[in-house]
Amino acid sequence: MNWLALLAGAAAVLGFSPFDFFPATLAALAVLIHLWVRAPSPRGAFGLGFFFGLGLYGAGASWVYVSLNRFGAMPMPLAATATLAWCAFLALFPALAGWIQARIARDSAAAPALQATLLIPAAWTLIEWSLSWFLTGFPWLAFGYTAIDDPLSGFAPLGGVYAVSLAMTVAAGLVWCLAVGHARWTAAGTLVLVLACGYWLRVTEWTAPAGEPLRVALVQGNVPQEMKFDPERYARTLDTYAQLAEESSAGRNAKLIVLPETAVPRFLDMVDPAFLERLKAAAARNGGDLLLGVPVRTAASEYLNSVISLGVSPPARYDKVHLVPFGEFVPPGFGWIVRVLSIPLADFSRGATSQRPMAVAGQRVAINVCYEDAYGAEIIRQLPEATLLVNVSNVAWFGDSFAPAQHLQLARMRALETGRVYLTAANTGITAAIWPDGSVRQRMPQFVRGRIDFEVRGYSGATPYVRFGDWSAVLLALLMLVFVALRGRSR
Repeated sequence: MNWLALLAGAAAVLGFSPFDFFPATLAALAVLIHLWVRAPSPRGAFGLGFFFGLGLYGAGASWVYVSLNRFGAMPMPLAATATLAWCAFLALFPALAGWIQARIARDSAAAPALQATLLIPAAWTLIEWSLSWFLTGFPWLAFGYTAIDDPLSGFAPLGGVYAVSLAMTVAAGLVWCLAVGHARWTAAGTLVLVLACGYWLRVTEWTAPAGEPLRVALVQGNVPQEMKFDPERYARTLDTYAQLAEESSAGRNAKLIVLPETAVPRFLDMVDPAFLERLKAAAARNGGDLLLGVPVRTAASEYLNSVISLGVSPPARYDKVHLVPFGEFVPPGFGWIVRVLSIPLADFSRGATSQRPMAVAGQRVAINVCYEDAYGAEIIRQLPEATLLVNVSNVAWFGDSFAPAQHLQLARMRALETGRVYLTAANTGITAAIWPDGSVRQRMPQFVRGRIDFEVRGYSGATPYVRFGDWSAVLLALLMLVFVALRGRSR
């Protein structure tokens, strides 16, 4: 049955962007539950989970190859081997979930319906959550993201994406019960109740608009990654962003202008002050501010991936905290990879976790850079103080792959979890404005130079997720595991 698990894992990717077909992921989960319930042993469940994970990550995270081969200059055989090894490592996590649930089910003699609706969802959620912190984390393909447009996403403001994953796996277990005939009436009623709760939570307003409307411009320079660090392209890159910033302020009244990550591909101390003054003047023309992604070199010889503000407000800076392994820092013992790859600026230092929102354009703006918005628990560090969330990124590293669309899906979940407008400006896309309900109100196509202009509101208040983070989902999953285990012992 390993081949079926592999196919189910690959099919689960259809629920993620750019496909956004949620029923495929729900069905894939139901297939996995069926295989796990009928697994002959914990070892067999481990193998089934591994092949499911191999299909999931092999199809869903295949864009890692693009970064290694096309932009990292890693030879094709080595890049393919490294990508496969990475996906196989990630597949160990679903495998571990399979082993854990099978071991508890065997020791507690749990009924199949209980295993499908409580034990497996709890084990899966805990393993997904562990991927958010183990070895700096890689929570990219958490199943909760696939429900962003469906009623189950209503659980996000309560416990984040892992609460959605938990509800989703419970729903898949109930679907399995209906399919195989286990307590059908109870399963049907419970499924309706879960969906109804999700829908009610989805339409609940957890936060409220605060302050006056704000005119915003998000800039997409569309500088090809192959040319981004080319010295001969540097002057043209600066002129592109200066022109787009000036167009955003001239006649469009943009009080906040956002440029992408490393829009200026040189250290701040090497940038011509006249260029910075040009950007500052464009922002100040309407009494506002501009956010610029630029690397910073400190007196202590630290390299920081930063965002600075220019305009009428006091200058401010945000330094990226959660760095990308091998892209922005080299883990100990892996220095040899730097000699194989050709990724520039690969030795950044982490910013302080205590950074507070920037006071710009009359708002309290919480900044995050690119990959950081995969971590909901890190986004809420600056909340509920922040009234607006802004992400700057450069996913051009992954070309025309699934990664940019998946990245936008992550951003939509962050907006829904926090009840805030979420703005994301990307070098080659996808640049977008996301409302607190997770809906995309404005977006720009990939690989197009331009900007989007619109009006937003800041928001105040706090969702339960802002106050408690991932812990509500994690503790509930732990209680579900303990309940099944103790129930079996008492029997």
